[in-house]
Amino acid sequence: MDHGKEKRASIKDVDVASPPAPVEVELKLRASPGSLDQIRTSTVILQDSRNKGTIRRLETTYYDTADHKLFGAGISLRVRRSGKYLVQTIKRVSIDDPLTRQEWEAPVRTLAPDLGALPASEIDGIFDRIAVDQLVPIFVTKVRRHRVVVDVSEGQIEVAFDDGVVEAGPQRKPLCEVELELKQGRAAALYQLGLGLMDISPLRLETQSKSARGYALALAIDPVAVKASSSNLDCQDTVDEGIAKLLSSCQQQILANLSPAENGGEPEGVHQLRVALRRLRTALYFLRREFETPSLQALDTEARRFARTLGPARNWDVFIDSTLADIEKTNLPDIDFSSLRDASAPFRNEGYGIVRDNIADSQTNRFLLSLGLVIQRKSWRNEVASDDLRTLAEPLTKFASKVLTRIERKALKRGRHFRHLQPEARHKLRLTLKKLRYATEFFLPLFANRASTGKYLKQLSRLQDVLGEANDIRTSRTLLSNIRERAESPDLHRAIGAVIGWQGHLETTSASRMNTRWGKFKRTAQFW
Repeated sequence: MDHGKEKRASIKDVDVASPPAPVEVELKLRASPGSLDQIRTSTVILQDSRNKGTIRRLETTYYDTADHKLFGAGISLRVRRSGKYLVQTIKRVSIDDPLTRQEWEAPVRTLAPDLGALPASEIDGIFDRIAVDQLVPIFVTKVRRHRVVVDVSEGQIEVAFDDGVVEAGPQRKPLCEVELELKQGRAAALYQLGLGLMDISPLRLETQSKSARGYALALAIDPVAVKASSSNLDCQDTVDEGIAKLLSSCQQQILANLSPAENGGEPEGVHQLRVALRRLRTALYFLRREFETPSLQALDTEARRFARTLGPARNWDVFIDSTLADIEKTNLPDIDFSSLRDASAPFRNEGYGIVRDNIADSQTNRFLLSLGLVIQRKSWRNEVASDDLRTLAEPLTKFASKVLTRIERKALKRGRHFRHLQPEARHKLRLTLKKLRYATEFFLPLFANRASTGKYLKQLSRLQDVLGEANDIRTSRTLLSNIRERAESPDLHRAIGAVIGWQGHLETTSASRMNTRWGKFKRTAQFW
């Protein structure tokens, strides 16, 4: 941040001009090298900019203790030189919104940190346990910044075109991005402008701050997959408030897992990104059955498309790291599974190539920005029929009971004559049970004091597990047929046959277990 920047407000439907706390509201878009001038001189920027803007060269040093206590606490400390000015800034990540970070800044005299210049007591006390002489430089960013203030219909935005590099010792990584920072108005303006800029250049939503990328470079760490956090729904919430919380929770998990999934070094990244998209689609599923809203329908279509592109990578991850690994532990005589593992690797690599391509794809990034826009504008309010407006004001608990009853009823209907279900029908039942599981987890805080919640979740989870095992077997057969088409080695064919035979045995032995768990689930009382 440059010297003298105004303090900013939270995005919760308030005017940024009168902030209750020092909060930065910012959207970052990653640009391709050489594209910044094209974007800066586009009509989208020029028609609403106040002037030609200013150009500064910024050199920023990030500090931490040798054992990275600040990084572990989700805090960054930097000193930035901008011309003759030196500004010290502390930022803390927000757990509630992907655009916001708390921020404290003050002018300083030297490039060395001055903890006395900041309200350290407001920053969870961590600086009470750190002496200034424990702070050392960790990495540096060097950026040429062209900054322009743009007036848009929903607010005022400072647009910064940053072209530079992140340096950590001998390691260097280029940096090219557009930062949209809210100065006045509502955060929806950031997403709206971001979508407009994507008409000029194939920008990507940047989910990592400069400090996060600097630490990743300095510490040689990969982004870590993030599981869904506990639902923050409250018994006092209205349906309208609940919708905003649910969609925001799904959005945060999606954004948090883009980098881990794209990196490809940790299969959990793709898995958690798929989970996040399924959670979103579950929320959209029951919302669309209550409210006919075009924006929610459009989001569901794009979420489904995006989720499908993750399927091949996830299927091969499960096959190689779970299915094949478990069979190898049996030490079947005269079977060498290494050839099958080697033959599977190219398919998994192809799957991860599809993941990377789609995370970078313009259509995906438009979807991500559109999701944020719908949440910030609360678009469902303006799209529902007048008769449904009353439902938005109703208690969320009543709505949750109706949703859970509807999904459970559908699951029980799909599971009729369970013992005789064909694989496709059983697969549809499994998908409905997934919706029921996610919806249950969403609404759990509304019924947390009821003793029956734990029993219901246990039986639902156990049923899902056994149905999931059956689905993995079904998926494995498709994957093995793909390998067989390219297979020439007798050892490879023997390994394929061994897997098919072993899974056939598992399928037979699990049939009675599946029937038992279905019966127990059917007899479990609702907790709502």
